[in-house]
Amino acid sequence: MYSSFAMRCTLATAMVLFAVVCMPAHAELKIDTSGVDQKSKAFQRFHNYVDAAVNGSPGYGFSATDAATLYQLTPKPKYCELAVRLVQTQVDDADKAIAQGQRPAVAGDSYLESGPMISDLALTWEVCRASITDAQRAQWSKYAEQTIHNIWNPKAAKWGERAFEWTGWSIDNPGNNYYYSFVEATMFWALASNSEQWLKLLREDKLPALTAYFGKLSGGGSLEGTGYGAAHMRLFAIYRVWRDSTGEDLANANSHVDDSIRFWVHATMPTLDRFAPIGDQSRVSIPEIYDYHRRLVLEARALSKNEEVRAMASWWLHHISIPEMTSGFNLRHDLLPAGDDGHPPTDRIYWAKGTGHVFARTDWNRNAIWLGFNAGPYVESHAHQDQGGFTLFSGDWLAVTENIWSHSGIQQGTEVHNVLRFERNGTIIRQREPSTSSMKITRMDQANGSLQATADLSPAYSSGVKSWQREVDFSLGKLIVHDSFTTDADTQAVFQINVPVKPVLEGHEARVGKLHVKVLKPADAVLSTLDFSSLDKGEFRSGWRIDVRGSGNEFQVELAQDAP
Repeated sequence: MYSSFAMRCTLATAMVLFAVVCMPAHAELKIDTSGVDQKSKAFQRFHNYVDAAVNGSPGYGFSATDAATLYQLTPKPKYCELAVRLVQTQVDDADKAIAQGQRPAVAGDSYLESGPMISDLALTWEVCRASITDAQRAQWSKYAEQTIHNIWNPKAAKWGERAFEWTGWSIDNPGNNYYYSFVEATMFWALASNSEQWLKLLREDKLPALTAYFGKLSGGGSLEGTGYGAAHMRLFAIYRVWRDSTGEDLANANSHVDDSIRFWVHATMPTLDRFAPIGDQSRVSIPEIYDYHRRLVLEARALSKNEEVRAMASWWLHHISIPEMTSGFNLRHDLLPAGDDGHPPTDRIYWAKGTGHVFARTDWNRNAIWLGFNAGPYVESHAHQDQGGFTLFSGDWLAVTENIWSHSGIQQGTEVHNVLRFERNGTIIRQREPSTSSMKITRMDQANGSLQATADLSPAYSSGVKSWQREVDFSLGKLIVHDSFTTDADTQAVFQINVPVKPVLEGHEARVGKLHVKVLKPADAVLSTLDFSSLDKGEFRSGWRIDVRGSGNEFQVELAQDAP
């Protein structure tokens, strides 16, 4: 759990989306533990986890924040002693590296872990104030100040007397997961140290950039996809710290938090154990619900003021495949309340216009048929060349990106997505970044999940492809995909469907498990299959692709589930 303050201030209406206009005269990092149910199973699990660390058996990922948090809940000196010892080790290790002319660990991977590392220090600084000596404070302060300076001044970065310039990756990109770590580090240290310099940077630059960016991303979610987009768990924690510390509610300056709850509920498969595989899936290539997704919704629920959305979040939290955290280092986040049982949405279709994703399902039962379709901005490095791509699910994957069967989880090319593949002389034409495709919803029946959407995907290409429009018609669980396109004379289009198992071809039709694929156009269509493992057994563990070729400038393909 993080900070909470009683102080409140008013934002001018015109400035809500753009700037923080008031600050307390004295910033202070505090911890609000009043909402924690100390009789709950979640608290007991967390308590046991911290006690094990105190007794010499810290679990993987145990942090000073865990110990400092339990001290707030159960103020026993042993918890602060552990927290201080862990932070002191971090700072001593950093000083040793600096003395040897090296970067400390906090600078690793372009300062990606600066957020959790400096927040460990800052929380311990505040919570365990009486246990920290003046000498330690001077040492910790020097280290934290240099870290924050280096983050925002990459060309002037240094450690000791040695320059350590770095790229400055994403220090000005509020849509990137690195940015949240940088802001987290800065915010925690600024509040703990009452640094006007860093508070001013947050107030006038870094936080307004966040609210402006997400104010334009209607519908929730992340342009990085659902893998790296899980980093919004840290974004929402940042909002909570700032709100509780200053009274400024950045989370409700726009609809992104509420919309993100809606996004994740609709992006979850009917079986409630997997989610839409959008973009890189580097942690685990198969998109299974994990603690990070649980934390994201817990954080969002803690910020939302919309009771209907909070009830939706509660339903999701109580019914997904992990009703509690599975890893010890995440147990602290289960102290956030999940609420009562809640209820699922009444709507069966959700359109996240900002990210360009639409999700539809036949109902909210576990055996429902689910569709995902994509047409929107392609602007982030962790996004994929999947503009025009679709996913179909019923009990298991029917048609899905081959990326989820890859070892790396970062296969981004058009060849692994359910799109048209355009080739020139045997070479695949890439979708271009940045680009923005568009979508229009021409039919949306929330009562039965019936959807018709048309996308203009022409902007995704800069050469070879003059135009490409794709229409998806999803009704009563059957999907019809209709493509029309024009290309240069030396460019050919291939309609492709990535599937989990080997297809059986029967003329213009294919059967893949319970999925029945029927090619309606062109009349001279020729179907073939590809076993991805034949390309690289180490990278592609399983998965097949159906390729459809033919003459003309049109494809129409029907995908339906065989009757049970």
